[in-house]
Amino acid sequence: MTTTPPRHFLPTPARWMVLPAAVLAGAALGGGYGAVKTPQYAATSYVIVVPAEKSDPAAALGFAQAYGRVATDIAVTGDAQVWAGVSAATLRSSVQAATSPDAPMISITARSAKPSTAVSMADGVARALVTNSSHVAGNTGVKVVQFSRATKPVAPVSPSATLSALVGACGGGLLGGLALLVRPKRAVRTEARHSRQAAVPAPSTAAQPEPEAV
Repeated sequence: MTTTPPRHFLPTPARWMVLPAAVLAGAALGGGYGAVKTPQYAATSYVIVVPAEKSDPAAALGFAQAYGRVATDIAVTGDAQVWAGVSAATLRSSVQAATSPDAPMISITARSAKPSTAVSMADGVARALVTNSSHVAGNTGVKVVQFSRATKPVAPVSPSATLSALVGACGGGLLGGLALLVRPKRAVRTEARHSRQAAVPAPSTAAQPEPEAV
């Protein structure tokens, strides 16, 4: 019985071409996406929560966290849509509010394809917070005041076509490397299965005695 020695599967030159091809394809897709996608601009406005004369200063921090969570809701129900010149759905999807853990300050960041629109949305939401807080200042003991208005952005915050191409090339190289690792393993399993089938001996038949001559 003879057995076939196991063969080691190494990527052939043709198989190695998968990796550079995947890198080039990823770079082309990423660069095309970055070139076609509309650039986004971001503008940030800041407001601060201040306590009233006889209120606890520590309460301002808690109310700042609360106003930060409902900033877009207040903007939608208030006049921010009119001041910003956009719909309520645009405000909800394009405006984000963030609070500081150690200061009663709220940052309101708006994103838009137009720098002027981003400024209008950020300042509109900030103005809505100021107006709403003045209506309920008698119950809350705090009010929101404008700390810094948004400035017009001069450069987009969305990734450029070059950066998108680099990210796409990295993703394509990763997928190509995984393909090179997976394919040899499948070939080794197939060869091992064929080797086991070839190593099983076929059933032998007993030799029949020849009849004696009379």
